[in-house]
Amino acid sequence: MFWTTVARSRSAWKGPYFVAFPNIAEARQSNIPINTRARACTILPTFVGARFNVYNGKQYVPVHITQEMVGHKLGEFAPTRKRFTFRQTRNK
Repeated sequence: MFWTTVARSRSAWKGPYFVAFPNIAEARQSNIPINTRARACTILPTFVGARFNVYNGKQYVPVHITQEMVGHKLGEFAPTRKRFTFRQTRNK
């Protein structure tokens, strides 16, 4: 049996988990992406308009933060697995 998303969320008294990015305002103005490995970081309203390069275990995936992303995690927008497709084979 799988846990529900409510049971797996962070407790309210701890607040959201986020990493302090000291150059976030500077990066928004100059449109420079911020490289990060903090996939569990919660997207805050101050991040809107910024560009992040989120590490997926192999490479950095570019993510542009919009208003609809606030409250989600950075890792949700950088998939770690490739999409599986069946290959077409020739009949012999």
